[in-house]
Amino acid sequence: MIDLKNLTVSKARGHLMKGDFTAVQLAQSYLDKIQDTDQDIKAYLEIFSDVLSQAEEADRKIAKKEGGLLAGIPLAVKDNILIKGRKCSAASKMLADYAAPYDSTVARKLKDAGAVFLGRTNMDEFAMGGSTENSAFGPTKNPRDLSRVPGGSSGGSAAAVASEQALASLGSDTGGSVRQPASFCGVVGLKPTYGTVSRYGLIAMGSSLDVIGPITKTVADAEIIFNAVKGKDAMDSASIEVSGAGAAVQQKLKIGIPAGLMDTDGIDETTLKNFNESAEKFKSMGYEVKNVDLPNAKYSLAVYYIIMPAEVSSNLARFDGVKYGLHISGKDAIDDYFMTRGGGFGREARRRIMLGTYVLSSGYYDAYYNKANQVRNFIKNDYKEAFKNVDFVMTPTVPAPAWKIGEKSNNPLEMYLADIFTTPANITGLPAMSVPSGFKNMGDKNLPLGIQLMSDYGREDILFKAGKDFLEE
Repeated sequence: MIDLKNLTVSKARGHLMKGDFTAVQLAQSYLDKIQDTDQDIKAYLEIFSDVLSQAEEADRKIAKKEGGLLAGIPLAVKDNILIKGRKCSAASKMLADYAAPYDSTVARKLKDAGAVFLGRTNMDEFAMGGSTENSAFGPTKNPRDLSRVPGGSSGGSAAAVASEQALASLGSDTGGSVRQPASFCGVVGLKPTYGTVSRYGLIAMGSSLDVIGPITKTVADAEIIFNAVKGKDAMDSASIEVSGAGAAVQQKLKIGIPAGLMDTDGIDETTLKNFNESAEKFKSMGYEVKNVDLPNAKYSLAVYYIIMPAEVSSNLARFDGVKYGLHISGKDAIDDYFMTRGGGFGREARRRIMLGTYVLSSGYYDAYYNKANQVRNFIKNDYKEAFKNVDFVMTPTVPAPAWKIGEKSNNPLEMYLADIFTTPANITGLPAMSVPSGFKNMGDKNLPLGIQLMSDYGREDILFKAGKDFLEE
């Protein structure tokens, strides 16, 4: 019997190399776990039919000492990342029967490394949402408390890892969609520097914001997967080589607390107490903790909810009922278009498309979209100045633990406010990581809490160091 609870990528790799178990046996253990538990959690939209044959191929690679650190490692993949020949619906009726004609760059890299894809995970439709309640195929539940959301939009990916239904997973992060569900489910979530991981084969939401990142049980596992998928890609014009990584890590690292951002109303009392205790823990490990001034960071949420819908409205214009995806016939071509988009997109997707179209429209473009981009540059400059004095900026990942399913469904603004600490990393393109930091006791349930660390461009290496120190890995 394989102990899935205490298994990590690096431990599994060691066992596979020593022959303690095979990739087939490991994959079967996860399939059994999914069979036992996913009818309650609903982390997956589909379990792939060829999991065991993938694992057999991985065993052949391992026997020949081929493949990388991920050979035979069972992973879950968010349903907006293309894997050739497999369905990829972005949890939308619009693409319910769409099969990917090619591999995303991350899928190709993971295949080359010998990883085993277990299935595709549930998400908010087209990655729009913070709860995975906006999926066209029903919500995912939080494994720590089935009455609560797992976060979003990568809720299925986080729930799969937290419930031992995958050893690790891939998500995408546009405004916190890897970090927020990682926090809600008590696992690690990394949003890399914008451009370090290719977006080729990721169904676009906000093109200047989207990043693919890993969700794992440990920081060391996040580092392994990040190293496997990163790198410049000719298929993504925004992709870059990581330049900061490998630079000398100072002995005494400095953590900045953005006092202005932390004065925000609405931070849960237990979350704030846990955050202060986390800062003290870093101090006890020899880190210097000091206040840092980020005067424009408080506008990140407002900037995000102008730029993101604008990019959404442009990116989703392609789903017109003509080229591919859903087609609903109307009385003429124009009616086809309206029927298809009205029937294919869910409520949240329609809301964001309309908002984005509005801020890009004549008479409002300068008032909203242009102004948001100007403020975006101010925010970037704030962080540039801050990183002259500190190595990290630390906040809670989310202002409060996971809410009940349905609790915020009729108040989207309240749900958007949960992104206050995560959006700055996407607005600036900086790397950020959420690590588990404790729990809030709610009756007989312990709801996970997380802290977020942001570092300078390309400095994922020091994020990994701090995260490992904090979790005592």
